[in-house]
Amino acid sequence: MLFFYRFLAIVAPDFCSPNPKEGAMDTMTYRSSGVNYDAMDPFKRAAQLAARETAPVIGRLNNGEFKEFEPSRGESAYLIEAAKSYFAHVEEGLGTKNLVADAMYQLTGKSYYDHIAQDTVAMIVNDMITVGALPLSVAMHLAVGDSAWFKDEQRSQDLIDGWQRACILAGAVWGGGETPTLKDIVMPGTVVLSGSAMGLVKPKERLLTGDRIKHNDAIILVESSGIHANGLTMARKIADKLPEGYLTTLSGGRTYGETLLDPTLIYVRFIEECFNKGVDLHYVVNITGHGWRKLMRAPGNFAYIVEHLPRPKPIFDFIQEHGPVDDREAFGNLNMGAGLALYLPHDDVKKVFGVLVGGWAGAVYPHIETTCIYAGIIEASDRRRVVIKLKNLEYVGEELNIR
Repeated sequence: MLFFYRFLAIVAPDFCSPNPKEGAMDTMTYRSSGVNYDAMDPFKRAAQLAARETAPVIGRLNNGEFKEFEPSRGESAYLIEAAKSYFAHVEEGLGTKNLVADAMYQLTGKSYYDHIAQDTVAMIVNDMITVGALPLSVAMHLAVGDSAWFKDEQRSQDLIDGWQRACILAGAVWGGGETPTLKDIVMPGTVVLSGSAMGLVKPKERLLTGDRIKHNDAIILVESSGIHANGLTMARKIADKLPEGYLTTLSGGRTYGETLLDPTLIYVRFIEECFNKGVDLHYVVNITGHGWRKLMRAPGNFAYIVEHLPRPKPIFDFIQEHGPVDDREAFGNLNMGAGLALYLPHDDVKKVFGVLVGGWAGAVYPHIETTCIYAGIIEASDRRRVVIKLKNLEYVGEELNIR
C-alpha cells in the first residue's frame, strides 16, 4: 500500500518515550558502551584546522575557475565553488550495524546485507543534502579481514542489490569503489562498510550553510524508520543482556534484531521535491551521531525550541527500558524517531506537508508509513542551545563541539 502521511499539528497529542523505571541502577550511556564523543571530537576539530591550511596552497583549486567555499567547513559536506554551482563531497561509514546483520544471519538465515547497504548509502547522501546538494555519484568501500568473506554468494549479492537500489533511490549513479582485504586489521568474518559521494548544488540559490536561519523559523521533523545507523554499539550491548538476545520480541511482535535492521530512509528526493515546489529551506540537519544535539549544528547563536515530539517507536522504548537509558542520554545520541530536521519560514510549512501528501515517496518507499511534524520554533539567543520542553531537557553549544 502507499504511504500514509499524517500531519501532527500543534493541537495533536504529544508522545513521549518512557524514562527508565524509577530506581533503576547502572543507567547505560553511549560512553560506557564504548563510544566517547568527548575523545573523538577534539581530533575532528584538529583535523579540520589542518585541512583549512591546505586550501590556500592548492593552485588547481583557487585558480579563478574553482575555489574553496570556506563556510562549508564543519558542515556535513565540503563544497568547492564554480561559476554557476557548488561541487559537494562527502565521506561516511556504516559503523557497527553490520555486526547485528551478521548475528541475525546466523540466527535466521537472512543476511540483511541489502538493508545495511541502504544504511550506508543513506549515511552518505543524507549528509550531502543538508547543504542543498544532490548526489551525482556514490562509491562503495568494503574492507574485509579475509577474502573468504566474498565466497558467501547470498550475502554478497544482497549487498550488491541493496547498494544498487539505494543509489537509485538517491538519484545517483553507482560510480565504483574499493574492496581491500585488510588481514590483521579487520577481524576475519567481518567487514568495514563505508563510501563517498560527489554532488552538485545548482542553482547556487539552493545552497544551505546556516546563514539563512532566522528568529522565529519553524522546525519540521521528518520521521525516521527506526534507529538508522547510529547508536548500534549501545544497542548491541543491550542484546548481550537479553536472555533471547536479538530474538527478543518487541511490543509490536517483531524481534529486536529485525527492528534494529530496518534500513535508513533516504531523504534525497524529498529535499529535491521541496526545492522544486518552492519551499524556502533555511537549513537542513541529518540527525545522526550526537542525536538531537545536532539540531544546533549551525554556527549562529540560536535556541531550537522543540515543543512536539514524533510518535513513539517501539525500538526506542525498548532501548530505554532495557539499557536502561535515560532521556538525556537517548535524545543526546539517538534520533528518537526523527531522521531529518528542516528549518524554514512558517509561511512555507504547508508547502512541506504538501510535498508529502503529493506523493513524494509513494514509489520510493511503498509499504512504509511515516509522518512529518511541526516540532517548534527557533529563537535568537545569546548562545547555541536545544530545548526539548516535554522532556525538560536542554543541551548547550559546548555539548556539540564539531567545528
